[in-house]
Amino acid sequence: MSGHEHWQLDGSAPELYQRYLVPAITSVWASDLIDRVKPRPGEAALDIACGTGAVTRVAAERMTTGRVVGLDFNPGMLAVARSVANSGTSIEWVEGSALSLPFDDGSFDLVLCQLGLQFFSDRPLALREMRRVLAPSGRVALSVYSAIEHTPAAYAFVQALDQLLGPDSSTIKRAEHLFPEAHEVGDLMINQGFEQVDVKTITKHITFPSILDYVRFQLIATPMASLLGKRGDLEREIMIGIIASTTQTLLDPEMLRDGRLSFPQEAHVATALRAD
Repeated sequence: MSGHEHWQLDGSAPELYQRYLVPAITSVWASDLIDRVKPRPGEAALDIACGTGAVTRVAAERMTTGRVVGLDFNPGMLAVARSVANSGTSIEWVEGSALSLPFDDGSFDLVLCQLGLQFFSDRPLALREMRRVLAPSGRVALSVYSAIEHTPAAYAFVQALDQLLGPDSSTIKRAEHLFPEAHEVGDLMINQGFEQVDVKTITKHITFPSILDYVRFQLIATPMASLLGKRGDLEREIMIGIIASTTQTLLDPEMLRDGRLSFPQEAHVATALRAD
């Protein structure tokens, strides 16, 4: 994707997510997560909160044989996941909740959950469900964003929202960064029955075609679309431009070279074993 190609944000939110956010962000973290857990041929792997399947497809490609399942609560995301070709072993796409996994005890050798744990309404229960469906000595690998201040574009964006739309407007975006410290993730996993918990704080470099594309995507193709949902098309575009301009003033100019937006993004990546 050229740095000077602007995103054409037409289509459903899941389609836009797959078309733009997966190449820009999700696939970067997906490869990192799979590299750490090293799924093996013949294993059974479950990807929870799979979205459009970025992690699921990488797991299927690395395993080549075995069972790979992608589970998500959002049927729109799963519809897009089913439409994307994958290599390696075939993938089962399942609609279901992370809080009540529709699988028998001990069904999987590996459970994955990329950037999803922070959104579950009962995170301890979700972790207990992950442990339940793991076979003895089964592995879990998950990731969550760290403190929002450590991802400069997101932090500038929420400050601009608070300034222009009111202090509650950034709540949804800030919720992505529910685990500021790595030990919060590790402690939660240990308390829910995992052992050999290893949490590393990782930084990746993310690039968007422009600051306007970044802000427009956030306000059209994510749950934050509700912030401007009652405005007409013209008013919404004007407001997106104002928010983008304000966000830009809060960023280091070094992140805005040649019209592109490039910034570090930080996450906690955890691996562990089921404790018997």
